Amino acid sequence: MYKKLIRPLLFRFDPEKVHHWSFKTIGLLYRFGFGPLIRMRFLQRDKRLETKVLGLTFPNPVGLAAGFDKDARLFRELAGFGFGFIEIGTLTPRPQEGNPKKRLFRLKADQAIINRMGFNNQGVDIAVDRLKVPHDVLVGGNIGKNKTTPNDQAVEDYLYCLKELYPYVDYFVVNVSSPNTPGLRELQDKAPLTELLSMLKKAGKLHAASHDTREKPILLKIAPDLNETQLLDIVEIIEDTGTDGVIATNTTISREGLRSEPSLSGETGGLSGKPLAGRSTEVIRFLHQKSNGAFPIIGVGGIHSAEDALEKLDAGASLVQLWTGFVYEGPALIKQINTALLKRNLSLDT
Repeated sequence: MYKKLIRPLLFRFDPEKVHHWSFKTIGLLYRFGFGPLIRMRFLQRDKRLETKVLGLTFPNPVGLAAGFDKDARLFRELAGFGFGFIEIGTLTPRPQEGNPKKRLFRLKADQAIINRMGFNNQGVDIAVDRLKVPHDVLVGGNIGKNKTTPNDQAVEDYLYCLKELYPYVDYFVVNVSSPNTPGLRELQDKAPLTELLSMLKKAGKLHAASHDTREKPILLKIAPDLNETQLLDIVEIIEDTGTDGVIATNTTISREGLRSEPSLSGETGGLSGKPLAGRSTEVIRFLHQKSNGAFPIIGVGGIHSAEDALEKLDAGASLVQLWTGFVYEGPALIKQINTALLKRNLSLDT
């Protein structure tokens, strides 16, 4: 139904407007009592899907990637579509509008999206207020720096977000890999990244002690455009700083092999979707092999089918996340992945 009726209608309109309309529609569906029907249709509960990683038990290994519910507006409702966890953000200390519109583009011929949103969000404090509502959803907090914050002061932005979110999320993601904030990717260089992650891990220990809670895992989200030398540096940095894991990968600045019109494929920003599938899996496999599986990896990038998700799990990912695939394939994709995992587990058991 989604791909035959709903998606063709939605794809006739501006993608950013459609995103806001979709949020309003989902909110209204829950408000008028359709939540149980949504959960009945899409939510799949089975102990065999539970995945224990990062000191957490995920009800299933399929999550929603950051960027979809930036401000924690619908994290409980979105979990009802079957996600095992929801990652909010990227959040910054102060609200910011992001980059000028138009800044979101569908490349339908490539089953891809280009975005140059620029960390548009209402600020971490608004998200915290929403997260205070009782819920049973595993939530990750993806944190970044404000556009106007110089790189030599970026650590303070990340530390502020960590402090404010600490009691309310289950894990953190350090985003230094978005291509849409000027100079941000410079923080992936070895020296500044080592300093940033070391300070966040130290602060995390102090926050855990002050809140009398377990230490929350901190993961690093990396770009797919890093070369092998840089990826080896990432493995070393993760080990040296005690960072808990990696999310591979963010969007790419590459435009290799696209079939869409140059007027679309030439737009600046980060590319996500099908064209990213192979490269993100390569990065996952490289990190997993070179680290000897020393840390968990969350695989994201180009997952449009159950087979795509299984490929990333086979390459070394412990969990996977959707974003563009969720837009193109609809919520049925989550159940398809979990069903494929159950079938695989059943075949292995027999």
